[in-house]
Amino acid sequence: MIRIMLVDDHPVVREGLRGMLEAEPDLTVVGEAGSGDEAVALDRVAEPDVVLMDLRMPGLDGVGATKRILRAQPSRRIVVLTTYETDADILRAVEAGASGYLLKDASRTELANAIRAAARGETVLAPSVAGKLVNRVRNPEPQPLSAREVEVLRLVAKGGTNADIGRALHISEATVKTHLLRVFGKLGVSDRTAAVTTAMARNLLG
Repeated sequence: MIRIMLVDDHPVVREGLRGMLEAEPDLTVVGEAGSGDEAVALDRVAEPDVVLMDLRMPGLDGVGATKRILRAQPSRRIVVLTTYETDADILRAVEAGASGYLLKDASRTELANAIRAAARGETVLAPSVAGKLVNRVRNPEPQPLSAREVEVLRLVAKGGTNADIGRALHISEATVKTHLLRVFGKLGVSDRTAAVTTAMARNLLG
């Protein structure tokens, strides 16, 4: 039997999930929690194989609860079950250590199979969530330039040398070079001209 703990702040949702899952011969619900704090406390007692974790709850949210549970029990398998599929929510859950990310419109069969897969140590993702993660990896968000990096690049755009920029900003030439290398890395370029052109195209210099 695969032991499951349900974590959701809506009793009706937990009741529906329990009914769906306990209709499966190899699944049993060993505990229910209505908040992240309750989940952390109950996990120690119930010792589930898989935790179905809602994301947005009052108090400690699902990401916070996931982190605390995994800190105490690194082998615990936690599958997020939520109505939200924004990039930020997905990334927060995955970075916290969640084994999977499912949406509440999943069918009973999909949910049961996902729990079984998680219990085996596999990662389970709703198709739309998997697509978002792949897109995020292929097209990472550009890192913002710091205020000092923008200052340096503005002076580069005006034709300033490293020595000129150092004098204007009261920093050493080595520090100017360091700022420029960081700018190149963030903008994905390899020289000063490309850095200025890219920054202007993105309206980063004001």
